[in-house]
Amino acid sequence: MTLSGLNTSGNPTSPLPNEGLKHAEDIRAAIRLAGLLGVKEIVTMSGTPGTDPSAKYPTWVVNPWNGIDMEILDYQWSVVVPFFKEINALARDNDVQVCLELHPRNLVFNVPSFERLVEETGATNIKVNMDPSHLFWQQMDPIAATKRLGSLVGHVHAKDTRVFPGAAYRGVLDTDFGHVPAEAEDKVPVAYGYWCNAWPEDPAWRFVAFGLGHDTDYWAEFLAAIAEVDPEMNVNIEHEDAEYGNVEGLQISARNLLEAAAGL
Repeated sequence: MTLSGLNTSGNPTSPLPNEGLKHAEDIRAAIRLAGLLGVKEIVTMSGTPGTDPSAKYPTWVVNPWNGIDMEILDYQWSVVVPFFKEINALARDNDVQVCLELHPRNLVFNVPSFERLVEETGATNIKVNMDPSHLFWQQMDPIAATKRLGSLVGHVHAKDTRVFPGAAYRGVLDTDFGHVPAEAEDKVPVAYGYWCNAWPEDPAWRFVAFGLGHDTDYWAEFLAAIAEVDPEMNVNIEHEDAEYGNVEGLQISARNLLEAAAGL
C-alpha cells in the first residue's frame, strides 16, 4: 500500500477566523508533513474570500453579469493570489505539488479560473486535482478539461455524478437545501460550528459511486486521457455516495474502475 497524497480541503481564504485562518494553516502543515513523508501531492481548494475587507462571510460569485460582482471578484483575486504565491513557494521548498480541486463555491472552480491563478502567481508547484464529479454537474467534460490542462493535472479522484430529472426545473445552481440540527448524528463538518446541509428530496444531481453516473466506455476514455498526461498517475477513489456504506461504495467503485482500466 502506498500513500499517494494528503487531503486538506477547506476554505483557506475565508474571512471567518474559525475557517480561513485554520484551513490556511492546515495547508501549510500538510505541505511540511508531505515533505517529511516523501509524499509528492496534497489536495486542497482555493477557498472563497468575502466581498471586501470588512466582509464577515465568504461569497461565491456565480455569474458576474452585474458590475458590482466584478468589484467583488477583483477583491477576491487580490486575496487569493498573494496567498497562493506563498503556498507555491512553501510547496517548492518541500518538493510537493499542491493540487486544487475545481470545486464550486471556490474562486478557482473551473479551467479558466485555474489558468488565471497559475498566470497571476507564476506557480510552479500548483496543479489541478482532476475530480470529474464537480465538473459533470457544471456541464463540463472532464476529458476535454484534462486534455486542455495537460501536465497541470497532478492528482485524480475517481468519483462520479448523476444528473436527475429535477435539473429540468431546478437547474444545477440550486439553493433548496435544508438546515441540519447540531445534535444530528453523522453530520459532515466543514468548519468549526458549521457542517454540510441537507439535500433536496428531488435533487438536480448528486454524487454517486464511480461508474453509476457514466458508463465504462466513458471512463475508459477518461483514463486514457489521464494516461496521456502521466502513465504512472494514481487514480484515487473518493466515495461520497450516500446510498452506500463506505465498504460497499468502495467495492462498487473499485470494480467499475478496474473494468474501465481493462478497456484501455
